[in-house]
Amino acid sequence: MSSELPDRLGRSPDLPFTDALRDRLGPARNAVRLSSSPRSRVWRVELRGAPAVVKQAVDGADADERYAREVAALRLASRVTPPVVPRLLGTDPLARVLVLERVDHRRPAPDWVVGYAAALARLHAATVSAPAGGTPPLPAWPGPVPTDIDSFLSLADRLAAPVPDGTAAELAALLHRLGSAPGNALLHGDPCPGNDLHAPDGIRFIDFEQSCLGNGLTELAYLRVGFPTCWCVTATPEPLLREAEAAYGREWEAATGSAPPGDLVDACAGWLVRGDALVQRAHRGATDHLARLPDEDWGWGTVTARQRLAYRLGVVARLTADRDDLRGLSRLADAMRARMLGRWPGLTPPPHERPPDD
Repeated sequence: MSSELPDRLGRSPDLPFTDALRDRLGPARNAVRLSSSPRSRVWRVELRGAPAVVKQAVDGADADERYAREVAALRLASRVTPPVVPRLLGTDPLARVLVLERVDHRRPAPDWVVGYAAALARLHAATVSAPAGGTPPLPAWPGPVPTDIDSFLSLADRLAAPVPDGTAAELAALLHRLGSAPGNALLHGDPCPGNDLHAPDGIRFIDFEQSCLGNGLTELAYLRVGFPTCWCVTATPEPLLREAEAAYGREWEAATGSAPPGDLVDACAGWLVRGDALVQRAHRGATDHLARLPDEDWGWGTVTARQRLAYRLGVVARLTADRDDLRGLSRLADAMRARMLGRWPGLTPPPHERPPDD
């Protein structure tokens, strides 16, 4: 964490607290610059004696889009009770600045995934009924595409893992199911540890720059496949997984009156075939990362890319073992994992415990 030298009124010299925000919220005092991603700048401030957070979207041609997504998601999620996001206190679109209440975060409990899943279900259910005024102003979830399948099968070939007959057709059908999965859920887009604040009165999600609309099980699957878009891959123990998934189902049904739509196994398989789920966001979209794996490994957070893939292969192989429509994928995933462990015997499983958020 870094700080800026405040002026005599307690303002950070580069704090983008505009006149429009000051007129509405009063002066921002005792500003302290906080660590954040390169795509944003964040400060802790006091507004009329109450703690708050000022966030500005910066860096890149998509800054306007990221800002608009975050504001839209926060407004949609603000309808949820108990709350699942901090209160949005003010915005200045011209400066791409938003102001949020500051939520006290405490160290998550050992079974944190249960409360996380319950809060995630309430967040997702915020848009089940279209709000007044029409469709929520968010894009659809971008699922895997045919080139992901091609890359996955090419990797199997390079690992000398035999592809069972019919597997390519299974994967094509999987893409179709994922693309047509029911649901208008408000997806966070990057629901990673660190983007969840564990307050005394419940969990709040932050950083909605990648929010979108889609099937909620796409993000519930994060618990099974080890948080695929996140630095902190973890292998949650099976008893906690079952408890968390049950909590998600109960909260979704309480909010909507029905069971969660979609297929959790399909969602997990969808994350397996995506090479972009092996790298940080800044490196996605331009490179076939699955093609890199036979020749190089790279670290990101708690594990390497090969560890990530080996873990997901094991998860999907087990989940699809009894699925007639994914039987070939189950055998292929098992064979690819065996080839990886034989070639690189030092690939250890991800940690079971959530790492510190800092």
